[in-house]
Amino acid sequence: MNPIPEFDIPSMREHCSEEEWQVRVDLAACYRLVEHYGMSDMAANHISARVPGEEAFLINAYGMLYEEVTASSLIKIDNDGNILSKPAFVGADYGINRAGYVIHGAIHEAKHELACVIHTHSWPGMAVSALKCGLLPMTQTAMRFFKIGYHDYCGVVLDTSERDSLIADLGNNNALILRNHGLLTVGHTIPEAFNAMHRLELSCRSQLAAQACGVELNEVSREVLEQTYMNYQPQTRRPYGLLEWPALLRKLDRIDPSYRE
Repeated sequence: MNPIPEFDIPSMREHCSEEEWQVRVDLAACYRLVEHYGMSDMAANHISARVPGEEAFLINAYGMLYEEVTASSLIKIDNDGNILSKPAFVGADYGINRAGYVIHGAIHEAKHELACVIHTHSWPGMAVSALKCGLLPMTQTAMRFFKIGYHDYCGVVLDTSERDSLIADLGNNNALILRNHGLLTVGHTIPEAFNAMHRLELSCRSQLAAQACGVELNEVSREVLEQTYMNYQPQTRRPYGLLEWPALLRKLDRIDPSYRE
């Protein structure tokens, strides 16, 4: 049996501002939470966060598992995918996944008000993305996404020419279903984007469970759907995710606090 190669990531704390370091910690926490709640796909997919005061964002090193991501392991890139800074990985040398910066860079470049973008390939998300009916507003949780956007599949997202249609399909929504692909959520904060993805994932799981029963689904009137959707909009409630974020960080600290390193 071959020994596991030595792998170490020197701290990046002294190489960035306090504002960037805080984003790094929260983003690393988000990666760990996506893994914890069963939404990761080994080393695939991405969560990105804008660097305060810069035309740049942080993203995962391609090849690391979500459970390994730390504040120092994140790579800073610009909207065109150029690496601006990365740690001196000891025992390995990681770069970025092109599909990650094409999708995430498009959103960060077009929507400066957004701080975080999450993209997943969870099995419930992929399954619903392949259904012609898409996401059904059949539960209270799913009604939050009553006006969710859809982006048609055009192949692996490697061509920057797809950026314009991606932004148009996202519109002013905080969530997007990538047809035959997966899910995407955005937020003005990292906690907000994670909250949206967690709820979108639950919506997909509950829909598939109900459809698997093979019986008629109970429908809700259009009027009630509209009212419920509006109850979830920013102008009618507090920002999502902020209330439970400290508790989620405490959960991670109990499990494995290394994400803070």
